[in-house]
Amino acid sequence: MELVSHLVTGFGVALTLANLLHALVGCLLGTLIGVLPGIGPVATIAMLLPATYALEPVSALIMLAGIYYGAQYGGSTTAVLLNMPGESSSVVTCLDGHQMARRGQAGAALATAALGSFFAGTVATLIVAGVATPLSELALKFGPAEYFSLMVLGLLGAVVLASGSLIKAIAMIITGLLMGIVGTDVNSGVQRFAFGIPELSDGIGITGVAMGLFGFAEIIGNLELKEKRELVTSKVKGLWLTREQFRRAWPAVLRGTGLGSMLGILPGGGAMLSSFASYTIEKKISKTPEEFGKGAIEGIAGPESANNAGAQTSFIPLLTLGIPENAVMAMMVGAMTIHNIQPGPQVMTSNPQLFWGLIASMWVGNFMLVLLNLPMIGIWIRLLTVPYRLLYPAILLFCSIGVYTVNNTSWDVMMTAFFGFLGVLFVKLGCEPAPLLLGFVLGPMMEENLRRALLLSRGDATVFLTRPISAFMLAMAVLLLLIIALPNIRKTREVAFAEET
Repeated sequence: MELVSHLVTGFGVALTLANLLHALVGCLLGTLIGVLPGIGPVATIAMLLPATYALEPVSALIMLAGIYYGAQYGGSTTAVLLNMPGESSSVVTCLDGHQMARRGQAGAALATAALGSFFAGTVATLIVAGVATPLSELALKFGPAEYFSLMVLGLLGAVVLASGSLIKAIAMIITGLLMGIVGTDVNSGVQRFAFGIPELSDGIGITGVAMGLFGFAEIIGNLELKEKRELVTSKVKGLWLTREQFRRAWPAVLRGTGLGSMLGILPGGGAMLSSFASYTIEKKISKTPEEFGKGAIEGIAGPESANNAGAQTSFIPLLTLGIPENAVMAMMVGAMTIHNIQPGPQVMTSNPQLFWGLIASMWVGNFMLVLLNLPMIGIWIRLLTVPYRLLYPAILLFCSIGVYTVNNTSWDVMMTAFFGFLGVLFVKLGCEPAPLLLGFVLGPMMEENLRRALLLSRGDATVFLTRPISAFMLAMAVLLLLIIALPNIRKTREVAFAEET
């Protein structure tokens, strides 16, 4: 009954006219950036962070959350019609979605993606609401030692689940941690890694880092592509499924929802890992695996359900523990910090309307997204016909304006451009930038909790091993390292991510 009363409070907040409008704006923008290749949810959220200054905290978070899970919906449209993923989690949708579109079944493919995402998002949001209270109560027992150990476990989990080389992923984490401590030490007042540059005395802004690594770098990378892709437009009809297609799709939707809901909670997981894992499982258990890659509807239903479920449940560690598990959640931490809200279990008690309003808005947003994706498919098709050379100057302009308005200084724009070229270099070297952003956000938090734990224990470092919860999480971190070091596990991981690319 307590959960019901909480949800009633949440819907009372989410269904106000102002919050409905912000949810609609977020879902519309999310769908738009999902449809248009070249800018993802991280860069968009970074660009809109300055705009949230004037909003109420709950309205700002509802809008930014809508952008994130809206991008999962929109990415499937580009994947099906253009064979180009608008969002990274829609990569596997290209394999079967575009083949269905070329056979004249684009409508069925788009309907499968939208309805599967709606069902998965609805179920995953119910899971978020159900586990939030018990996890928050557990989190209240956490002290500085436990939080430090949890962040160590989270970063190692992000390394293990990151695609590509383990060494490169670790290097990205360490680089992010070092970047996070640039600036003036709050305890000693000593400047660290500022190199005598006054603008670095306050540290590096998260907006510039995220916008550069994910926004500018993506745009520059897309400009190098000379490949022309076939846009399927004349065959989009019959936005519904036949009885046979529905019979084949619904078990995959159920499996994808369950898998995505679980993987979304893991550090470094979320939408992308969920979609790839779902596709692999569907292909393994299928009686006709030879159809995959040629237009199997299960290859759309499973991954599209999984990526939306993963996107929803990735809010669980953020809302209950205050720990971001992926790059988008790291940006959400930045949004909460702007409004002087400390992410973590205390949000549920100190600001229940924000907490439950955000959860309730996910149901509202998922309903809006179905309406935005299927009836408005003609609009998205027209947008896809716009040449990218006409789009990227406008995207760069709005990104630069967004960065500039944070502190009204051109230094931030130059830093964003610097990180943009750095992001391109990382792509060339095969380094994934997401672990860097996680390390950048978690670095100062880890340092603060490490200092507090040692201060409370009078310098006794064994406090991390004598406290049971902390010791358990450190043991899990060590176990992760040992597992990934095993030759068979390492080989399986490399094969899995080779299939991904």
